[in-house]
Amino acid sequence: MSSLAFLGSPAVSARCLRALVAAGHEVTWVVTGRDKRRGRGGGLSPTPVKQAALELGLPVSDRIEDALSSGAELGVVVAFGRIIKPAFLAELPMVNLHFSLLPRWRGAAPVERAILAGDQETGVCLMAVEAGLDEGGIYARRSTPIGSEETAAELTERLGQIGAELLVAQLAAGPAGLGVPVAQEGEVTYAAKIDPAELRLDFARPAEELLRLVRVGRAFTTWRGERLIVHRARLEPGETGLRPGTLEKGRVATADSWFVPLEVQPQGKRPQSFADFLRGARPVRGERFGA
Repeated sequence: MSSLAFLGSPAVSARCLRALVAAGHEVTWVVTGRDKRRGRGGGLSPTPVKQAALELGLPVSDRIEDALSSGAELGVVVAFGRIIKPAFLAELPMVNLHFSLLPRWRGAAPVERAILAGDQETGVCLMAVEAGLDEGGIYARRSTPIGSEETAAELTERLGQIGAELLVAQLAAGPAGLGVPVAQEGEVTYAAKIDPAELRLDFARPAEELLRLVRVGRAFTTWRGERLIVHRARLEPGETGLRPGTLEKGRVATADSWFVPLEVQPQGKRPQSFADFLRGARPVRGERFGA
């Protein structure tokens, strides 16, 4: 087995950290984000990776420099969210577990962009970390279909499991067993971070595009001037003959068919079924969402 430094922050990273430790690797240092204030109380909470490191008895900090001096043979990066400077890479070679089939969807939001684009397939790549954005050669990859109703959270969780298995398999013989990375081939696309404004439901668009936004998470519209988040929805075929956004019989007219919210969250309230929301709202005939 090998001695590794681990860099990551979210829960999907913590899964990979635990898998490497369970496989017998020595993790000499863990680098993650700083504690953040969360909730109404404003108390500091660690990242999921820091929480996992503490439970596993591993040294942890938010400084990459600590990993460089920890005696690790290799750095393993999973959803770290920070640019690693070339000077650091010169001291410690690193591999990155990226959640796409590179070179498609280089960047910050590969899972969300794959769903929004209507991709049928995605996967994970274990790549060499280089100075350019996700430009390193590929050591190994695994692909998987994207479910037609799979949310970004569900897909990320599943890719985390696939990625953890890939990491353990590829590092079984230590860094020397990785082999030589193969240069990326194909059309390059970039996965920019999702701007919250992109998640507004524009009912003048096709219903399928709106459902993809809901699958990404935090998609919203407005109702009587207040924000309404749509957590779950489905599509219903058939021409509406109505102005987009018009509510009729629990359905919302779009550019090409019906959009049916299933679970929503009014501003300042908890999630509830759309049926319960309508009972409280008592809409009048012809009212529109997003007006």
